[in-house]
Formats: sequence, C-alpha cells, structure tokens
Amino acid sequence: MKKLSRREFVKASLLATAGVGVTGCTGGVRQKQGRVIGANDTIRVGIVGVRGKGKAHIGDFRKLNKVKVTAICDVDTNIIAQRKKIFTDAGETVDTYTDVRKMLDDDSIDAVVIATPNHWHSLIGIWACQAGKDVYCEKPVSHNIFEGRKFVEAAAKYNCIVQAGMQNRSDTGLIPAFQYLHSGKLGKIQYVYGNCFKRRKSIGKVTGPQEIPACIDYNMWTGPAPMEALMRKKLHYDWHWVWPTGNGDLGNQGVHEIDLCLWALQADKMPKRVISMGGRLGYNDDGTTANTQLTVFDYDKTPVIFEVRGLPQNSQVKDAMDHYKGVRIGVVIQCENGYFAGGRGGGKVYDNDGNKIMDFPGDGGGGHQQNFIDAMRSRKNSDLRANISKGHLSAALCHMANTSYRLGAKNTDEFAKEQIAGFDFAQKRFESFEKHLAANGVDLKQTPLDVGPWLGMDAEKERYIEKGKNSAGARANKMLTRNYRRPFVVPKNV
Repeated sequence: MKKLSRREFVKASLLATAGVGVTGCTGGVRQKQGRVIGANDTIRVGIVGVRGKGKAHIGDFRKLNKVKVTAICDVDTNIIAQRKKIFTDAGETVDTYTDVRKMLDDDSIDAVVIATPNHWHSLIGIWACQAGKDVYCEKPVSHNIFEGRKFVEAAAKYNCIVQAGMQNRSDTGLIPAFQYLHSGKLGKIQYVYGNCFKRRKSIGKVTGPQEIPACIDYNMWTGPAPMEALMRKKLHYDWHWVWPTGNGDLGNQGVHEIDLCLWALQADKMPKRVISMGGRLGYNDDGTTANTQLTVFDYDKTPVIFEVRGLPQNSQVKDAMDHYKGVRIGVVIQCENGYFAGGRGGGKVYDNDGNKIMDFPGDGGGGHQQNFIDAMRSRKNSDLRANISKGHLSAALCHMANTSYRLGAKNTDEFAKEQIAGFDFAQKRFESFEKHLAANGVDLKQTPLDVGPWLGMDAEKERYIEKGKNSAGARANKMLTRNYRRPFVVPKNV
C-alpha cells in the first residue's frame, strides 16, 4: 500500500470530515504506513525544539537500546548546527530541519519528541499523530484547555502512544510512596498542598521592540501565537512569562507538582471549581504572568491548595527560598494519621507529630523515556506512566487557575481571604503568603493582589459554568481556546 505524506493524509482527513468517502482510512495512518515495530527493531526518533530540554532529550534517547535519533528540528539555525555536531563528533548522521512540517513528512521517523515553547506543543502533537507517529511531549502538553482535549482525541483516533513529560510518574521513590498512600495506611486524605517556590528574577524592561536574531525563523517560532514585536530582552526562555506563549511558573515548573496532587487524589477529571489570586510582585518588568500565586481547587471534600513563589525568603537574601515542612518544590499530602512530604527524587512519610515513618528515596524519573519506548513496542497505552490524558488534566488545572487569576481585579487582602472562607488550610497559607510578600517589601495595601473569581467547571464538558452572558464563567469560556494564526490552527476535528 502506498504511504501517505502528512499533507496528503491531512487532505484526505478533511475530505472525510466533509462527508467524502476515503477508502481504507478507518484504521488510521499507522496501518497505512505498515510500520510494525518488533522487539528487535530500532525505533527512529525525531526531536523538535533542541535548545534546552530538547538537548537533554537528544542525550537521553541516544542512550537507549535499539533507539536512534535520526532527525532534529529547531527554528534557530545556530542551535541546529551546534546539536548536529553532537552527532558528527560521534561519527553519526542526523537529518536537520527548521520547519517541523517537513520533518513530519519523513515516513521513516517512528516517534516525535516535542520540547518547543508551550504554545506549539498541542499542534505539533496533533500533526504528529495525524502523520502516524508516536509522541513524547514535554509539559505542559497544551497552552489552553481546548487544544489539550484535541491532542487527546488525536492520540485516540490514530492509535498513537503519547507520553506526557511528567517524569515524576516514573520516579522509583514516588511510585511506591503513592502506592503506600493509596493503601489507606495513613487514613483518608484530608487535603493536598503543592508548591513551586523557585527563584524567578526580573526579566528586565525594554523601551521598544527588540531585534530578532538573524539565525531564527520568527514566523515558525511564533507559530499559532499572534505575530507580535519582541518586547522583552530575551526571546528564549523568558517566553514562559508572557501569556501568548507561556503559562507562568504554574504551567512551567508547577505543572509537575500539580500532577503529583492529582496522582495523590487519583483524580481523572477537573475540580468542580477554582479560584486563584496573586500578582507579578516585587519588581516591574516586561513579564505578564504571576510570580506569586495562591490557588484553591475544590475537589469536594479533598481540596488542592497550590502556591507559586518566585521571590526569595526576604529582600535581604539573594536566592534562598521559603519551604513548607521541608518542601520547596513538591507536595505535602495530609492524611488523618500523618502526611507525605516530597517531590522529584522521592519523599518521606511522617506521623502528625513529625516523626518519620517511611523513607522513599527516588531517582527523579530517569526511566520515563524508556517507559515510552517500552509502550511503543507493546502498543499498550496502559503501559504508559503518564499518558496524554494525564498530561491534559494536569495542564488543564494550570489553565483553570490562570484563567481565574487573569479574570481577577485588584482587591484588598481582607477580601481575598474572605473568598477562601471554609478552606482552613488555604487561609493559613494565605497568611504565610502575606508575610512572605511583606518580607520582600511588598505592601498589599499599596500594591493589592489580583483576586480572581470562583469559576465553576462542568468536568464532563470541560466548560465553565455560565450564570449569564456577562458572568465570570462566560468570560472564562472565551479563554478555553485562542485565535490561532493561520496556517498554524488547531482543528476542531482532528
């Protein structure tokens, strides 16, 4: 059977969507390509986005048995040249691309690893599934809730193995730790607290548009996002801190810890409502996302409270960060008879007096890529430790929190605390939140928080509950997706 290129297949899919019959398409691209991966076959991997995390993936996948990185893609020609040298120095060949669409047309590639900026994740993932390729996608798997759901649908439609880059799910300490928690030996979970206390300094402030480096295809870098002038000093990495391309630290580092919270609850759907508050506090720069944020996810009787802090312990120190029960980036899962405290690399279980009961040292999830490769060979999504559905849910909670925050208005700290009445632990964390800001010279009387509204969620429909056309829910539903820049459009029908 003739192989179809990605463009040919997308055209055929559009015809099918329009009601035009396409013979032999019911089995999906993988059947048409006829590539069945045996136990002794070498899996061929293409990696898109190879500046930071993507460079690490090059090394990680090249170490795996019977896995070969055969292609790399990046919009920065200088980075491509640097990464190609890794292969040439080792006496290996690698195909290079600056346009991911051309890489996806290569039928010899079995799997695509996505390590681009967030705003590209879902679209490349969907395209890869349509091209019959399995996918390893870095966190968060989406930039908004709509496109994350479409990614899930594409993976199911084309029978693709899709692993989300939630490496904690493969941590050799966390796996038995969560099994212990779920056994009920500590009693019922009362609440789950997650935090991301990670130093984030000011990105500076520019007075006008910045020049795009000549080595970068800015059209491809921008992709689905609006084509705008560069209004920050650094194009790379600092895209995390502006809304068109990033999701703040909640969707950057914090999504890992959100995922731990969901793992603790064994949750498979969004909470019934959310509220978030905070601000970009302590400095004035070109960033637009919050560097200080407190969120409550209402999962009925077991709430999830999450904090982001980018400022240090106080204004007198450089980088030392706060912690809660020894955790700076991780979770504290409070149960009736004790609690678990930890994160990447494992953790410990304590009784309610703080005496250690169990120790679960981990490895940081270094086997996550191997788990993906093993699932590719078995063709069982159940073998994945962080399938696309888990990745979508964790990302969706970040988007819910950010939506509440972005719909917020400046208000008093008294008002903010009133909004979380009934959530005792959340109110205690808010008091700590206030002290932390005061220690960094932030006076909430002079610089009030942005306090978001409570947003109800219909978890089955993945839509906010509206109480009128101008309600907070109605405004939030407009933020479920975005106006995609053609031709980089996430389709409604994948």
